Amino acid sequence: MAAGVLKARWGQPLTGIISLGVFTGVAWGLWYLLSDPRGPVGWFPYPFVMYLAMMILVGLFQHMFTGDWPFQNVPQPLKGIIMTVMNVILVWFIIDVLFYRVLGIGFNFLSYYGLDALKQPGKMAQIAVVCFVLIGFYSYPVFTIFFGKWPVQPSNLKQPESGLAEIGWASFITLFFYAVLIVPFFGLALKGAPVLNSPWWGGIGGTPHVHWVFGWWEWAIIILFMTPNVWRMKPWSLITLPQPWKGLISMVISFAAAYGIALLCRQIIPMWVPAETIHHLEEAKGVAEVQRFLWLHSAEIAGFTLIPFLVWHHYFDDMVPMADKDSWGAFLFRTIGVLVFAAVSYWIYYYANFGHWALGNEHMTELSHRFPNGESLVWNFWWIIPLLWNEWFFHKWPFYVHED
Repeated sequence: MAAGVLKARWGQPLTGIISLGVFTGVAWGLWYLLSDPRGPVGWFPYPFVMYLAMMILVGLFQHMFTGDWPFQNVPQPLKGIIMTVMNVILVWFIIDVLFYRVLGIGFNFLSYYGLDALKQPGKMAQIAVVCFVLIGFYSYPVFTIFFGKWPVQPSNLKQPESGLAEIGWASFITLFFYAVLIVPFFGLALKGAPVLNSPWWGGIGGTPHVHWVFGWWEWAIIILFMTPNVWRMKPWSLITLPQPWKGLISMVISFAAAYGIALLCRQIIPMWVPAETIHHLEEAKGVAEVQRFLWLHSAEIAGFTLIPFLVWHHYFDDMVPMADKDSWGAFLFRTIGVLVFAAVSYWIYYYANFGHWALGNEHMTELSHRFPNGESLVWNFWWIIPLLWNEWFFHKWPFYVHED
């Protein structure tokens, strides 16, 4: 192998198994310390879900856009430690200063302190930040994955100018999607805020809740990130048009596919979710509440694919039984495998009740009460943090070694 190539320290699949075990243990331990209602802090789900979400987005800025600048040449594990500390500082600044105290001056739903002064629930500002990150999980990396960094690259820009230009361009697109798909919800949720329009999608999704956006946007995120991971850029590699046409076509297809998968999920969810769950939701808040749940649970199902496709690519090296990892057979094998492992994770969380005995969700004692709140999505994002940090910031140290 060429110098600098990473090699699994203990071979495969042992390296992948050890890595997954370590990441699960770290995530579970941090959950107990910071978020488990039985733990010493017990902040569940807010505000930690907001911080976790923003940590992933800022980590994407640090690694995908700016190429770890200016710490790219620092040896491990010092580099990973520095990048993690910088991530925490940047996350605090973006949330508490940029959102709460700058953007919140003009948009009260983005300011925790402003909402508190208006005697509105400050939690709504935390939800608004999470919704921005949700949109950003797609609208920022899409320009790297589908557009090949167009329109910033190819150019002679160096770091950090190149990364900042990408962040600026993607932020413009993110704010467009945020204004169309997220802001109207807060016109509904915050009474006395007539400057904000109300949700336009109520008649389409059967509910005016922002969970309609979650239900299909999360699947768009999964499709986007499956592309460079276990799909190894298939099927978009079949599109030979120049940019931006290749990126635009890929993006439109991914949105259509995501919406179709979400609709499919909504149809099949009642096949296994107890009828009592649906009945209780409808009895308490009406048909629109049932639709809200179905859209949110579609997003939860998508969330269960995160660990399977990320760990399969990054720590099991896209293992398949066939010789050619880039073949269509390998593509199908990994795709089906991800769905199978996602289903297993789903069963463990809900039917083996991992969400109750492991994570401390007290309302999950009865089966019919386990599904409506969308909390598995919180855990799945918490679960991927150690994996992403190790891959992005620590360059897979100590699970992989550089072979000279």
